[in-house]
Order: sequence, then structure tokens, then C-alpha cells
Amino acid sequence: MVQLALQTSDWIRVDPWESEQPQWIETVKVLRHHHRELLRSLPQTEGRNQGKAVSRVPAAVPELKLLCGADILKTFQTPGLWKDEHIQEIVEKFGLVCVGRAGYDSKGYISGSAILQRYQHNIHLAREPVQNEISATYIRRALSQGHSVKYLLPDAVITYIKDHNLYTRVSSCKGNNIQNNLGKTS
Repeated sequence: MVQLALQTSDWIRVDPWESEQPQWIETVKVLRHHHRELLRSLPQTEGRNQGKAVSRVPAAVPELKLLCGADILKTFQTPGLWKDEHIQEIVEKFGLVCVGRAGYDSKGYISGSAILQRYQHNIHLAREPVQNEISATYIRRALSQGHSVKYLLPDAVITYIKDHNLYTRVSSCKGNNIQNNLGKTS
């Protein structure tokens, strides 16, 4: 669906690596992968030590950040959901760009966490000039209730969702049953 959504973009690309994995991958591992790939793709220059080439180093290293909504930032406080060492690596090594959401207190989440406080210089809070409460959760909920999402998603994505019967009342119920049964032993 992301490929369909971005087919008209000439500056955003899709890397399918995460979705091609046989099982769920922790966010920090996804960031590590993309960081390695980014470094591998950079032009290299020869390092010099008294006229002798010593190593190949990237000419310039762009930063890789986790882009998320304030709802994700809040989940860092949920006990057992994130490993502290993963949160620290994400904010220390990569950093965050966090988009504010109505009803979420990004600054409060940062000040309420010793790890986030320590690396707050690497957390960038993006403020929308016009408050927008549309999120993936909102769109999935609208679809499951039979509402139109025209103008919220590209037409190609809407067609894909309909063709694959995604986010309907029936598929949402099945998803809830799967989630409710996770962790239960038989």
C-alpha cells in the first residue's frame, strides 16, 4: 500500500525490507538495518594519514530519525512494551521527529522519562500549523465503520484496500479476536 501511495512521489522511496521479514522486527533493529544501508550507499572518500590511504569513510553522513506521532512517544512509558536499552539507542543514536497529536502531551512524556529527558536534544517536536487529527488509526476505524476515506488516501490505496477486503467490520473483528487470543495458552 505504501508503494501505491508513493508512486507519484519523486523524492520519497519505499524500502520493503521490514515487510519482507518472516516475523515482526523490533523498531530498533529496523533502524539499524536502514542505517547500515544508508552508510553503504554513501559515496566514499579516502582517509589520509601522512599521505597514505588508511580507510574509506563516507564523505558526509545524513541522519536517520524515527518519524512518529506523539501516540508512539507515549507508548515508551508503557511497561514491558519497549526495552529501555532500545529506547535509549533510538533516541541517542538515531533520534526522533515526533508529530504532535491532539490529546497527547509530548513534552510531558519527555519530562516523565529519564531516558527521553537525557536525550531530549535529539527529539524534535514537529508542530502542525493546522491541527490535524487524521492518523492511521482514524483511517482504519473509519473504514471498519463503512465511512469514506476519499481525499484522505490516494485512490490506488483505497482500491487496494477494497480489493483485498481490508479494514472492514468483519476483518476488524477477526483482527480483534487474534489480538485477544495472543498470549493465551491452550
